[in-house]
Amino acid sequence: MNQQVRALLEAYPGEASRRRGPAPRAGHPADRAPALTRPGETLRILVVDSDTQAAETLAGRLQRHGCETFSVATGEAALAQYRSADLILLDPELPDLDGLEVCRAVRAASEVPIIAVTALAGELDRVLGLQAGADDYIVEPYGFRELMARIEAVMRRARPAVRSSAGVITSGALTIDPDLREVRLGGRRIDLTRKEFDLLHLLASRPEKVVSREQLMTQVWDDYWSRPGRTIDTHVSSLRGKLGSAGWVITVRGVGFRFGHA
Repeated sequence: MNQQVRALLEAYPGEASRRRGPAPRAGHPADRAPALTRPGETLRILVVDSDTQAAETLAGRLQRHGCETFSVATGEAALAQYRSADLILLDPELPDLDGLEVCRAVRAASEVPIIAVTALAGELDRVLGLQAGADDYIVEPYGFRELMARIEAVMRRARPAVRSSAGVITSGALTIDPDLREVRLGGRRIDLTRKEFDLLHLLASRPEKVVSREQLMTQVWDDYWSRPGRTIDTHVSSLRGKLGSAGWVITVRGVGFRFGHA
């Protein structure tokens, strides 16, 4: 991440204002608003596109399907407002910053889903976009129903459906509830990102077993081909800090990690 993007990311920690769109219209099943796992919520989508007219058109169509939208035309504005979004539609071709760097910066600070929306159709472009942190990649021109389907699929992965068979895991003062996706330590709720929760739950569901870095990449990040890098270490470090002890996640050098006790 370059210094300019890093500085902008640190400069805008707050929430951005949002505008509410009209209620969705009945129609073809593919035209409904993307499904959320928590009833009553409205999906908030940030459209990042230097073509303001195209962004406004897309935002309008999303609003008519029950989404809240707000759009920006620059990478700097995207870094200022991404925390207000449930999903980002990002055109990597921005006038002020490298769109891939913006994607990396957002991904380093947040688990908000990102779909790259671009005219760049080459395989290398797709690979670079996904490696930068995009959850999906759609090439222009595209059908609006396809975009809505991809949004729904990304949100389904980001907010997985409740599994009634999953049980609450308790270890000393630590409680992990996979149905509520909630972690409590000594009765106090611990705020974790989506990936931090998935990482902790995976380790805790396999007590006394070592989970390799490769397994973590495939089961937590759905990444079957990238070599494990600093992503796992960064999330483990953050998780240990939030839990107040390194004892909950034990490093097994050269192999991976296992669940521990503090």
